[in-house]
Amino acid sequence: MQRRHLVALAAIATAAVTTLAMPAWAQSNEIRIAHIYSKTGPLEAYGKQTQTGLMMGLDYATGGTMMVNGKKLVVIEKDDQGKPDLGKSLLAAAYADDKAAIAVGPTSSGVALAMLPVAEEYKKILLVEPAVADSITGDKWNKYIFRTGRNSSQDAISNAVAVDKAGVTVATLAQDNAFGRDGVKAFKDALKKAKLVHEEYLPAATTDFTAGAQRLIDKLKDQPGRKIIWIVWAGAGNPFKIVDLDLKRYNIEIATGGNILPAMAAYKALPGMEGAAYYYFGIPKNPVNEAMVSMHYKEFKTPPDFFTAGGFSAAMALVTALKKTGGDTNTNKLISTMEGMSFDTPKGKMTFRKEDHQAMQSMYHFKIKVDPAFAWGVPELVHEIKPEEMDIPIRNKR
Repeated sequence: MQRRHLVALAAIATAAVTTLAMPAWAQSNEIRIAHIYSKTGPLEAYGKQTQTGLMMGLDYATGGTMMVNGKKLVVIEKDDQGKPDLGKSLLAAAYADDKAAIAVGPTSSGVALAMLPVAEEYKKILLVEPAVADSITGDKWNKYIFRTGRNSSQDAISNAVAVDKAGVTVATLAQDNAFGRDGVKAFKDALKKAKLVHEEYLPAATTDFTAGAQRLIDKLKDQPGRKIIWIVWAGAGNPFKIVDLDLKRYNIEIATGGNILPAMAAYKALPGMEGAAYYYFGIPKNPVNEAMVSMHYKEFKTPPDFFTAGGFSAAMALVTALKKTGGDTNTNKLISTMEGMSFDTPKGKMTFRKEDHQAMQSMYHFKIKVDPAFAWGVPELVHEIKPEEMDIPIRNKR
């Protein structure tokens, strides 16, 4: 009787061990990737595009298998709602509870800055896409942070190419947050010939730009030569409505970077406007972009947008790194693999700079053309600004 009891206990113990072992075995055949982004909130449109691009990019990079070296890529989605504290807690949960080996995101620079210490605490990689504040790969950076998204300096220096000429006077209009202030600082630092006379910062939720625009006009109207308001804005609100204040009367122009297609509908009122864009589907000529455009048209009957390219680029970086490590997700191995690594994207080749893990990438100097076939102002390429043409500062304290 006692012997039968011992045999039964042994069987139960064996079953328990087998049950406990199963999740670990299952996880060893998975690579878990957390995608934390603004599924809702003020930057929802950007976040959803990034998610679309990430999933399309993983599908493309793995040849439709969602596998790397026999391991299944599992994407865990989390909505930070654009809230820094929420993003921080979601990332901690992704690393600790969901056993994510790598995280991608977020959409907002403010959320990203809150998340950086969490990656360091858990010693796991956070691949930032598309948050752009310079400080993410600057003074707030740590070695677990990589970024495929462009930074504020890349935005600003490329835009300075379009407007930085002798005899030009510039004033800036930006959101009063990390995105806006970092963008203006980088733009100001990049100007060598033009004169900056005023910086106007408004709350991110601004819908009435009249008072801010009037301050800009007052600073510019009596200046000699060419006069430009450079706008850096994201999310809700349409700062381009300031053209309704009869800027032409004072010979004041507007300049800005690229944006998502719905926002670029406002560009139709600004033919000839110059700036520099991170991406526009009709500009890059390479096989990866052709594939992404084709995939997007097939699924959505529309072209891919600004942040779709970013999500796709993040996927290309991840799969390239994982293929190089043979599917090994050891953080130190991934870091040594990714530092200095080049990878193909819809924008062409990108390379993670070893010093700060910022992806070096092309930007596109454009001039707006109005084409009745499109609901937005079409950015026509003036010049591809290659990485080596931009002196992007290394701002971290490594």
